[in-house]
Amino acid sequence: MSNKIIFKKKINNFNKKIFVPGDKSLSIRWVLIASLSKGVSKAQNLLMSEDVIAALKAIKKLGVKVFYNNKICKIKGVGINGYKYKKGIIINAQNSGTLGRLLPGLLIDSPVTIKIIGDKSLSKRDFKRIAKPLSKFGADFNLKNGYGLPLIIKGSQKLKPIKFFEKKGSAQCKSSVIFAGIKTKGKTTIKAKKSRNHTELLFKHLKLPIKVKRNKNFDLIEINKVKKINSINYNIPSDISSSAFFIALTILAKKSQLIIKNVNINPTRVGMLTILKKMGASILLNNKRTYKGELIADLNIKSPKVLKSINCPASLNSGAIDEFLVIFLIAAKAEGVSFFKNLGELNKKESPRLKWGSKILRLMGVKIISKNNSIKIFGNPKLVINKKIVIKNYLKDHRVFMTSVIAALSFGGEWHIHNQDAIKTSFPSFLKTINVLKK
Repeated sequence: MSNKIIFKKKINNFNKKIFVPGDKSLSIRWVLIASLSKGVSKAQNLLMSEDVIAALKAIKKLGVKVFYNNKICKIKGVGINGYKYKKGIIINAQNSGTLGRLLPGLLIDSPVTIKIIGDKSLSKRDFKRIAKPLSKFGADFNLKNGYGLPLIIKGSQKLKPIKFFEKKGSAQCKSSVIFAGIKTKGKTTIKAKKSRNHTELLFKHLKLPIKVKRNKNFDLIEINKVKKINSINYNIPSDISSSAFFIALTILAKKSQLIIKNVNINPTRVGMLTILKKMGASILLNNKRTYKGELIADLNIKSPKVLKSINCPASLNSGAIDEFLVIFLIAAKAEGVSFFKNLGELNKKESPRLKWGSKILRLMGVKIISKNNSIKIFGNPKLVINKKIVIKNYLKDHRVFMTSVIAALSFGGEWHIHNQDAIKTSFPSFLKTINVLKK
């Protein structure tokens, strides 16, 4: 079977209700925390993507038992100090930056050397940003070229708490230090630029010794050593980053409406919704409720008659960092010139996404100016594509693939999009959900 998919026509108008798989960030965090709990933890709607499967395989190598049947995953936790550290352990994080960066925090006390590897894309990403603070606890790190994977860690039995200033707005780096803090006597303190706070919310829900003081631009976090983590049963809310593709498709379509059920609308994750509303999108949040510390809702999206350009505040970047590729598509159809700045973090993802977003727009015939980690997009509400476009060699970035599909269905033309297996990273059922909307 070819790993290429071809689209030759736009999607028709639709009025549908869909469910999106479980949140990837929450799924991986649940796996890691459940592995250190006492008792059996159960999860429904756990995202069974390559990234999450890699997390399950990782904890198995550390002596944790995992059971999966009838769409329910069970993890028999080993306790806070219960990992079995055997010589020669190699953990493959695949494409998962979340797993690759969070897990070393939990391996901080390993008495043996552990190697973490990943795929071609993950191996190119920056792991110095976690190795540097984690080494201050007392662990030893070795990184390929001082930067990337493979990462080799040997923990310490004499861990010391640290003070850490996280300046880039990376939830992965912040969480890695928090995880190390739960294994370290004394108080670890973190001053962190605003970013996703799933770890903190889950810790608070579990009544673990964490304190968070929220300021305007930074969070002040204190974490102490944890004696015991209770088992946690979790019905994982749907992923807003996966929902983003269908939100965009509805906004770009004509006379369409979509309801997406039970979506995680954590305030640190809804930058896209704020941006799109400023551009004229109709997005309602119905049935808002709190679950395990997270805010969830049903999203009701309607096609707008007019889309406006935006001079996007950089303060919204961290809350929309995974969604900018589809935001760029919407800007391409808006009236006027949209401007997005300070997007350097985009090029540190699975692929250099700012570069790929720019390339896709140029292939579509959209006028753009991209420089200094910013992009100006000259919108054209009447844009229709009547040519062949080929998307390949993008480091198998799942979000580049899915963005290309949304572009093909929204603007027309003949699209040849390679490496459809890329969706296995975060959204294996993506194309099946697309087909639901096409019927």
